Amino acid sequence: MTFKEGQEFKVRIKPDDDSESFAINIGHDSENIAMHFNPRFETNTIVFNSLSGGSWGDEHSEGNFPFARGEECKFHINFNNEQFYIKLPDGSMLNFPNRLGDVKYKYFDVSGGARIIGIKIK
Repeated sequence: MTFKEGQEFKVRIKPDDDSESFAINIGHDSENIAMHFNPRFETNTIVFNSLSGGSWGDEHSEGNFPFARGEECKFHINFNNEQFYIKLPDGSMLNFPNRLGDVKYKYFDVSGGARIIGIKIK
């Protein structure tokens, strides 16, 4: 599965009833992640980061938190070589620098306390 600049990545996900957090990673492989998207229920924050050559960058936190344990939600991700743009379930927008600077990624990973309901790239 390849995600390219200009495409929209739609994710429907359902956090577990007792979820502490979940993460969605988009990049080249497990050592090179352009966007680590990590909603954390314990602190009601969304943490972003990137991983290059196995080394994490500086975390970026957002206080807007439109996620609820046990409730299905959907959000959309777009990107270019400079930024990722994330449309959250409440319609608000966040962005995070595309620190790897590429226009195509083939690695996608979901971890933590959530279940993927659906994924669509168009």
